[in-house]
Amino acid sequence: MASTEAPWHNAFPAPRTTKPESRSREEVLNMLKLTQGSERRDFVIVDVRRNDYEGGSVRGSINLPAQSLYPTIPTLYQLFKAAGVKEIFWYCGSSSGRGTRTAGWFADYIEDKDDVEMKSMILAGGIKGWVAAGGEYTEWMEGYDAAVWSKA
Repeated sequence: MASTEAPWHNAFPAPRTTKPESRSREEVLNMLKLTQGSERRDFVIVDVRRNDYEGGSVRGSINLPAQSLYPTIPTLYQLFKAAGVKEIFWYCGSSSGRGTRTAGWFADYIEDKDDVEMKSMILAGGIKGWVAAGGEYTEWMEGYDAAVWSKA
């Protein structure tokens, strides 16, 4: 039986930026390696999964579920700006739904602030692509659980 409930994102405006920039997992992994042990990074990785937040996440990423993110964008922007963040990488399972939507919302906010120093991008392929790329990538995960991914 199909649900007649409206999608969660209908409660918020559609992002103007519908195709945000992206970074490949290779590029993001390289950035993680280059900043390993560093006290400061100029990028943040955000995992926007909620119900499917299992099996691990990219090391150092923060979990901010997409369903509750929109109202917090002004505060997140202020925090990221104060911390000197230049790039934010958003991901979900595949980065084709929630990841793209949240990256678009944040890109719109950056644009509205006339900020040319900060970028909001998706992690291409999301966490599924990260895991599928093999051991070099799963080593850079927190809470990696191979059993969860073998079911996917």
